[in-house]
Amino acid sequence: MTHTLKIGFLPLVDACLPILAQEHGFAEEEGLSLSFVRDMSWATVLDRLLFGHSDAAHLLAPLAIATALGISRPATPLVAPFVLGLNGNAITLSPDLASRVLQGSEQDRLGDPHDVGKRLKAEALAAKAAGKPLRFGVVHRQSSHNYMLRYWLAECGVGPDTDVEIATVAPPFTADSLMAGEIDGTCVGEPWNSIAVDRGAGQIALATAQIWRRGVEKVLALREDRLDDQRPQIEALIRAMRKAGAHFIDPANWEVNARILSRTEYCDASHDIVLRAISDKLVLRQGGAAHSFPDFMFQHREAANFPWVSQAEWLYSQLVRWEAMDYDSHQADSAARVFRPDVYRSALKGTGDELPGASSKVEGSLSTPLAATAQQGSITLNKNSFFDGSSFDPDQLEHYILSQK
Repeated sequence: MTHTLKIGFLPLVDACLPILAQEHGFAEEEGLSLSFVRDMSWATVLDRLLFGHSDAAHLLAPLAIATALGISRPATPLVAPFVLGLNGNAITLSPDLASRVLQGSEQDRLGDPHDVGKRLKAEALAAKAAGKPLRFGVVHRQSSHNYMLRYWLAECGVGPDTDVEIATVAPPFTADSLMAGEIDGTCVGEPWNSIAVDRGAGQIALATAQIWRRGVEKVLALREDRLDDQRPQIEALIRAMRKAGAHFIDPANWEVNARILSRTEYCDASHDIVLRAISDKLVLRQGGAAHSFPDFMFQHREAANFPWVSQAEWLYSQLVRWEAMDYDSHQADSAARVFRPDVYRSALKGTGDELPGASSKVEGSLSTPLAATAQQGSITLNKNSFFDGSSFDPDQLEHYILSQK
């Protein structure tokens, strides 16, 4: 018997795993048929999920946590048993701002976050003094894009709420907003940075993987009651998406997967732009050559899809920091429970796929490869550092939050 699941998504390359699970027959192998609802904003994706118009969604990880905690709307228990990918976003500046902030070889390669941040600080303070503060676009207030941008700005001495303005711009309208001069820069996922570059509306300055090398991004999210009702189907979907991930990262499959993802019903973008994203190549400025940045997108290796509880706790720390909240141990526990490694383990137990031995780890602690304890398979974790050299120990969550205020 085939079970049908409806999945909401935004036209982004990192929606790839459920899409490719359906397109390549991995879902069918698991007794599933997947249908998709393409939206233009994260608010709409979330509404469809909460009101039962979709079974699961490609969703911003912080938004799943914020929704479960009742931030900005009544609390609804959401769960995330699968991380759809790490990294994959970039910071793109208007050509005018880029010409003042990026120097020399930075026009043709990704800059150093400290150097770019230092020059951006000078521009931000000058613009603020002139009464025209720089404005940055992010895809949603409760997004890793917002938190990565703020984390970087704050470390470089720019007050995200005092020295610049940050506004919400839905990903498909990023290039239009840059072109119209409504924003001076943006943090967004592919293909929208590259579309801005191709249109001459922006220049890519940094990848968010330079801010946090293994930063958590989108998750497969669903209502907790839907997980309870459809647990076997959700576990089948996890297995199908793991197979899709192995297919996605194989260079032999890049062309075919780019053709699928670029189609109108999915990303609705040029094949070349999607191909560059999935092969870790970026054209940084209009007319420039493709620049290779390994692990720009990270969808499969090193247990990339495992929902580490420590990732959820780091995102909670940023919610507290930027939403002017106080640390609350009960709230922190609720945030941690959104990520469901138990479901992920149950789905993959006995398959031979890699399963970590722990469900939490110190984030940002690795500068060299480390063989991790595994419940199943063999796992080597690579560099996962934050650009400022800090690390996040989930056992010291409250102290970490206080240290950032």
